[in-house]
Amino acid sequence: MEMKECSIKEFRADCPCRGLFDQIADKWSMMILAVLADGPLRFNAIKRGLEGITQKALTQTLRKLERNGIVARNVIATSPVAVEYEITPLGRTLIGPFKALYLWTKEKMPEVEAARAAFDERMNEGG
Repeated sequence: MEMKECSIKEFRADCPCRGLFDQIADKWSMMILAVLADGPLRFNAIKRGLEGITQKALTQTLRKLERNGIVARNVIATSPVAVEYEITPLGRTLIGPFKALYLWTKEKMPEVEAARAAFDERMNEGG
């Protein structure tokens, strides 16, 4: 099957960029990378940094990030054996864009809240 041309304005179902975008911009991936930005951490330390994440969601997201080469899983030969996760060099290239997105959310939050309030008011008036 021939791969279709992908573009920023048309996210075709068969576009490989779409799948990767879905995986790195999902609910938890950006936050996991933010928690790991200062260095390697064990699973429970990552979990403590992400209030509300379940063990299952964290495991699945870490595996997805590892498969994409964004996070590395390192087994530490201790007794008992421990595992830690760290951002790979490829994953580190996402820190800048994610930080910019985070800063945008902080800066624009008052405007977003005003838009939400105006929307909710319109919905309450019409309903």
